[in-house]
Amino acid sequence: MQEQLDFCELDFYENYVICRINEGEEIDAKKNNLQTDAIIKHFKGKPFVYITHRVNSYSVDPKIYYDSSEIESLVGFAVVGNTYLAVSNAEIEKLFLKKPFEIFTELDEAVVWAHTILKSK
Repeated sequence: MQEQLDFCELDFYENYVICRINEGEEIDAKKNNLQTDAIIKHFKGKPFVYITHRVNSYSVDPKIYYDSSEIESLVGFAVVGNTYLAVSNAEIEKLFLKKPFEIFTELDEAVVWAHTILKSK
């Protein structure tokens, strides 16, 4: 199932979501809350992994990860990026999230990791 928000596209699977943020977006608390609401509504309390597929360039306010850390059903967070900027930004963002957080260069690697994390929950 797919859901389109003004600033991103969410692809929902059984127990993970892949998000692609639009080019040039600035992800702040308001946009993060819109996205979180859509995700929580979809999973209805079931454990899930969030995978962000960074195919576009955008910025993220790292403070949003404090709120994301409070989502009980979020069991893991993965960033998929193959540029230096995407990976270096993710390394900084990782410091703000209190959940398992991994960085990958290939989407299929992140999906495998998501299944591994979910099996342990």
